[in-house]
Amino acid sequence: MNEIVLMSDSKVAAIPVAECGERLVDVRRGGSLLVDARQQGPADAFVYLRDGVLDRLLEAQAMLPRGLRLLFVEGYRPPSLQRQYFEEYADQLRAGHPEWPDGQIHSAASRYVSPPDIAPHSAGAAVDLTLADNSGRELDLGTPMNADPEESQGACYTHALNIGEEARANRKLLGSALTTADLVNYPTEWWHWSFGDRYWALITGEAAALYGPKEITPCR
Repeated sequence: MNEIVLMSDSKVAAIPVAECGERLVDVRRGGSLLVDARQQGPADAFVYLRDGVLDRLLEAQAMLPRGLRLLFVEGYRPPSLQRQYFEEYADQLRAGHPEWPDGQIHSAASRYVSPPDIAPHSAGAAVDLTLADNSGRELDLGTPMNADPEESQGACYTHALNIGEEARANRKLLGSALTTADLVNYPTEWWHWSFGDRYWALITGEAAALYGPKEITPCR
């Protein structure tokens, strides 16, 4: 298995952002994607993505076998919410491992929640998603979405060995479509894919990210 680059790695933070100004759009437009409401909040921020990311999701969906769809769960996440998620998980790790220094806590937390200053979700560049049939029934991907490394015993890692053959085949199918559409996976989370952010730029060898984390007023 290749070495995993975590979001907390200094190489990710070193990638500059050349913000292109592309707007956030509602992924529900056109009704092409199945949208799950489990992350729904008062302002419906979760249903927004950068325009270019949505275009690539639709391209990926068109590559799936007949009868299968992408099931969109979460896109844009306000920086304040990202910070809350990160700090809550860091506190959880700190309680379980009081002997760990702050740097180790920060690195371990980034396996599951991106550091707020790097977070692709807060740039509208990342999406959490899975596969479903036309009725919205989720396929077996090995773990529930958002299972953390501790509770899943590492099965949340994209290339984990402790999952069944059906789940492994479904992960391969999902990954093939999304990779062909130019998205990259965060390998500690099989469901997390992004385009245009710092992590994407590092993995693909681009000189700069297209989108940076910031507060943006979504546009329909």
